[in-house]
Amino acid sequence: MSTAAEGEQGQMMREQGPQGQMIREQEQMVEEQGQMVRPAMRKPVFVKVDQLKPGTNGHTLSVKVLESKTVLQKSRAASTQPRQSKISECIVGDETGTIIFTARNDQVDMMKVGATVTLRNAKIDMFKGSMRLAVDKWGRVEVTEPASFSVKDGNNLSLVEYELVNVAEE
Repeated sequence: MSTAAEGEQGQMMREQGPQGQMIREQEQMVEEQGQMVRPAMRKPVFVKVDQLKPGTNGHTLSVKVLESKTVLQKSRAASTQPRQSKISECIVGDETGTIIFTARNDQVDMMKVGATVTLRNAKIDMFKGSMRLAVDKWGRVEVTEPASFSVKDGNNLSLVEYELVNVAEE
């Protein structure tokens, strides 16, 4: 087989299947004027508190901190450096409602009463049948400039109790 035919066959094989998709995405990062150009990142889609549902993740929200209460603060000696573990439950909300946010370690210091924060890649954890908002290591908590909205206190989603029901197939 000639090298031209081998090249065409190799091109066809690269374009087929899930690995071909990955190769095509990598080939999209082309070199222009000596720099690698990556595909543009997509804009975050902000959701409101009343749109949150149990078991979902990947939420981006802009909320105000209404209340912050430390529930756990302990020091542990991990190897040679002492490590501090802090957990705080904060009531956060926007113009559609409120929910309890569980802040961990460095996040606790950012959650000051009255502050406006942006929660990126937040997830809903279930705790004793109620929803809690949390941001793990894959997300980010950022303090932003004060927001102009007023928080709706009457709709606390963490007060709604959920129950897992198994449906038997017939």
